[in-house]
Amino acid sequence: MDVKRRKFLKIAGLSAVAGVAAPSAFNMLLKGDAVASSGGGHAEKTENTGHAAKAEPKGIQYGLVIDVKKITHTKGLAEKCIDACHTEHNVPDFGNPKDEIKWLWVDDYEHSFPEHSHHQKNDALHEMQFMLLCNHCEKPSCVRACPTKATFKNKDGIVMMDYHRCIGCRFCMAACPYGARSFNWRNPREQYANGNFKFYKKPLNPEFPTRMRGVVEKCNFCAKRLSKGMMPSCVEACGNTGAMVFGDINDPKSEISKVLRENYTIQRKPASGTYPSVFYII
Repeated sequence: MDVKRRKFLKIAGLSAVAGVAAPSAFNMLLKGDAVASSGGGHAEKTENTGHAAKAEPKGIQYGLVIDVKKITHTKGLAEKCIDACHTEHNVPDFGNPKDEIKWLWVDDYEHSFPEHSHHQKNDALHEMQFMLLCNHCEKPSCVRACPTKATFKNKDGIVMMDYHRCIGCRFCMAACPYGARSFNWRNPREQYANGNFKFYKKPLNPEFPTRMRGVVEKCNFCAKRLSKGMMPSCVEACGNTGAMVFGDINDPKSEISKVLRENYTIQRKPASGTYPSVFYII
């Protein structure tokens, strides 16, 4: 048992003895880690209106730029991207919003950017489709909150999930400011008597594992495809539309860095201080 897991169990145990609810244990864990990791720095430096200046970036940090106008104005493109993602990763479809598993989905401006002013709204902006996914933040609060290290950042800056280590506490879901994680309340592997799976519309992709009940999941930026030199499935589905650009945002010579320098982009909930790696051209 590693130190962090022992720490979580100790806090949870003390909370149970004291009659404190689980969210309190989560807050203690998250607060303690935040203080330890920041040294009282990052949280204090973050302004309410956006990200504060930060140190020179080091290593790879993969990111994604989404051109919202191109997504909206190319008929069927959003659905094509979602289908490619969900097929690649065997994302179950339980058939109702209550149990929905979200890796890549679409929402409107008002729900995607609730912190922005909607007074005297721009009609065109509010009619656009915003593709939402895990933001693979540079400083992900979900990683700090996970007591078992089931959520972690890999060497490419991608926030990953180890399904075998996930204990289903959902602390990561509470910590994520973007609602980008889903919990399997039902068993995705449930089958009919004839052996067919109930919640998969297409044949399973044998190269990606199915999940089980009680596990959290989310977008992984197609880490396995990246290891093969391929683009994420959603980016590939966009073809040559230019609606999505993926790459290392820490590399000033990368295409994505060029796009970011030449276009005005917005990010979701900048005041959260997590530095999302998903940017939107509006």
